[in-house]
Parts: sequence; structure tokens; C-alpha cells
Amino acid sequence: MIPTPQEAWNILIQYNEGEFHQKHGRIVGDVMKWYAQELGYGEEADFWEAVGILHDLDYEKYPDQHCIKSQEMMREMGMDERLIHATASHGFGITVDIKPEHEMEKVLFATDELTGLIGAAAMMRPSKSVKDMEVKSLKKKYKDKRFAAGCSRDVIEQGAGMLGWELDALLEKTLQAMKDSNNVD
Repeated sequence: MIPTPQEAWNILIQYNEGEFHQKHGRIVGDVMKWYAQELGYGEEADFWEAVGILHDLDYEKYPDQHCIKSQEMMREMGMDERLIHATASHGFGITVDIKPEHEMEKVLFATDELTGLIGAAAMMRPSKSVKDMEVKSLKKKYKDKRFAAGCSRDVIEQGAGMLGWELDALLEKTLQAMKDSNNVD
């Protein structure tokens, strides 16, 4: 089974009651959908979005088994193995040895942490929004290792490398994807 984005959302909120995790799922879903359209996978945009929504399915209830428990949960629900592999692969080198292979998986790996950093940078702005954020100010926050220290720059840079992109391109594209999201302030 491959859930629609709405079905993915309904599944996510069954296991994640916290507003932060729910909002993060929506944002990453939107970013993934944006990238699907940007990179020529428009016909798979709903699948990419569902992957983004569900990528942290197990995080709130099983943080110590993140990207491990979700595989079991999704298999019990009868979900497609492509979706299971994609969501689990964003924990590559952290909690699992499942390497991102498809471009979609590499995008998820690269953008998951980055969306958190961009969101934190937005909260520091007078507007509290990404809508008026420029790449220049994002780069400044990115370079400050003390800022949003929980967002791994190593993972973000490794993800950019997997995609064969310069870091600046990843920052610029992901910021634009978040600006285009209806779920980001």
C-alpha cells in the first residue's frame, strides 16, 4: 500500500501527538513534493510527499529505535517496501545502515535536518517567517555552529554530496521549497 498524502497524515497523527512533530512532518512532506516537481518526478509528487510526512513516524514514541521501529510499523500496515526503504534511509549512518539510493531518498536525507535549521533561523527573524528570508542570512546562521546545534551540518553536507550538489544550491532550493509551503509560517 502506498498512502496518499492525506492517508499518510492520518497515520502520522496516530503516532505523533506533539505539534512540533506533526508540523515537521507536514513541512518535510511539502518540501519533498516541491523537490519531486522541481527534479522532474511530478508524477510521483504525492509519493514523495507521503514519504516526507511519514519519515519520522516512530520518532515521538520510539526515539531510541528511530528508523528501525518505523519499518516494523509500516510493514504491519502493509506499506510498500519503497516507502519503507525511503523513510528508513534518512537515518543512514545514524541509526540504520540503509543507504539512500534513489534521488528522492537523497533529498530526504539532505533536507530533513536542513528544514529544522531553516525553521530555527526563521524564528530569529522579526517576521518569524521564512517568507522574507534571504539565502545570505540563512548561510550566516548555517555557518554559526552554535546556532541550532542539534541540526547536523555533517548530515546536510553529506546529503548535498550524495546529490552531487554544492551546499549553496541545497540551501537555496530548500529555502525556496519552504517558502512555497502552505504549512510554513
